Amino acid sequence: MSRLRIATLLGLALFTAPAPAAEEPVTGPWSGKLGFGLLRISGNTDSESLNADVGLNWDGQRWHHQWKGRALGKKEAGSTTAEAYKLSYDVKYDFRSRAYLFGLIDYNRDRFGSYAQQIFEALGVGWRLLETARHRLQAEAGAGATQNELLDGARQDRFNARASADYRWTLSDNASFSQSLAVNWSADNIYTEAVSELRAGLVGKLGMSLSFTVKNNSAVLPGTERTDTWTALNIDYAF
Repeated sequence: MSRLRIATLLGLALFTAPAPAAEEPVTGPWSGKLGFGLLRISGNTDSESLNADVGLNWDGQRWHHQWKGRALGKKEAGSTTAEAYKLSYDVKYDFRSRAYLFGLIDYNRDRFGSYAQQIFEALGVGWRLLETARHRLQAEAGAGATQNELLDGARQDRFNARASADYRWTLSDNASFSQSLAVNWSADNIYTEAVSELRAGLVGKLGMSLSFTVKNNSAVLPGTERTDTWTALNIDYAF
């Protein structure tokens, strides 16, 4: 049995454990999360590696800023054979209680599949469709540009349309489930990314998360797969 499967079973057991005592709510505009753990990759490669991800948020009365980053690498015989990085910046401005304008820059570098690099920029409108104590759902639509570089050196610089949705379900004071879906359309390629995550608190600000990511490109180089999946089990620190 692989290390990731063993760790996943332990993680699922922790999700069913009793919740620790609730902490005082965090005040101030800043929040974030830093995580580190195991990652299982399938599609263009079938391997296990370590990964690290970080998220930082600033929330004001109308302005909201979010920075995200993830890095992973695969080493064989002492040298790096494949690696992937993801960096994104998302800004929102509320012009109504349930509607906002957004701007996004999403940078992806990936040596596992057909695309060495994919960059997406978009501007658009978002709607908060559902906001309750336990459920939140928002959707966005916009347009912008994309700059893609394939592993064979070819480039795809096009106008780009984007649609996305984000859902969060607060299961309890100690656990939550989230699901996001983003689709980017251009004349050369349709890129789709879906992320499902289950998170539970452990002790204090420490938590454990189990996530599953599906990345799909409609146009790929011969001999490569359209879809890659990442299964990650991380220990994280939320602040």
